[in-house]
Amino acid sequence: MKILAKFTKKDLWSIPNILCYIRLLLIPAFVMQYIKADEPGEYVKAAAIVLASGLTDFLDGFIARTFDMITEFGKLIDPMADKLTQAALLFVLLVKIKYIYLLLILFVIMQLFMLIAGIAMLKKGKRLNGSKWFGKVSTTVFYAVMLVLIALPKLDQTTVNILMLICGVFLALSFALYIREYVRMYREVKQEEITKIKTIYNKTV
Repeated sequence: MKILAKFTKKDLWSIPNILCYIRLLLIPAFVMQYIKADEPGEYVKAAAIVLASGLTDFLDGFIARTFDMITEFGKLIDPMADKLTQAALLFVLLVKIKYIYLLLILFVIMQLFMLIAGIAMLKKGKRLNGSKWFGKVSTTVFYAVMLVLIALPKLDQTTVNILMLICGVFLALSFALYIREYVRMYREVKQEEITKIKTIYNKTV
């Protein structure tokens, strides 16, 4: 509640942020629909919920940028809704898809790195300015693969493995490029610190 108190009502109830709330509400809706699914049509309904979630994700970003409705709270809740949705998809698919845990492990490692590196850079006064293009491509591939796996549960294991491999490759490439991005930021911080020390030293000499 203290965190929310830092934001205005306009921030909390802007259209893009309301779409984020809807995306969060769609997570339990998807989980319940997928777990109880038994008929092909029920799996399609679960996939439709994921598709609706993806559309709200696109719309909130589009509206925020187009109508200058970007808020600090939105910068916080939008990626949170994304990661929670992705995590829910992977966790639920564990029940019915073999080897999906490998994608889950990679996803968890990546998110832990992003969290720790992000906090470390934030303490240094630096932050990653939004999702990078490679992150967006990876997310798009992720959702496309998840939609197929959810809507078509009777796919043969070879096809499923190929789809998971494609998703894993894009996820790993995105991870590697984000690591490079944070290394660059770290070097910039170190260079700024060295420059600052040299400036102070020159003034005292």
